[in-house]
Amino acid sequence: MLRRLIAHYRHNPQGYWFKRAPFGWGWVPVTWQGLLVTLSSVALIAGGIYVGETDDAPGAALLGIVLGALLTYWFGTRKGEKACFQWGLPDETPTRTPAP
Repeated sequence: MLRRLIAHYRHNPQGYWFKRAPFGWGWVPVTWQGLLVTLSSVALIAGGIYVGETDDAPGAALLGIVLGALLTYWFGTRKGEKACFQWGLPDETPTRTPAP
């Protein structure tokens, strides 16, 4: 299963930054650009939570979470596959052409 998953993520002729998550709804970063967006979102969320804890400002934590989620969603919709709910990898059976 793991080899099939890795092969699915490596097969990226469209150049997507994110591909559909194999289980549930969402995206998985498959290029360095997608990973950079994901890490930036995590940094925004962690920074907001840190500021919210140290300065006793719960609004900062909420702002960090919202900005991180919006950043991921914005790039996911523009640079990724169309998100939809799925359970498991899509069938990649090769189409057979009839013999002449």
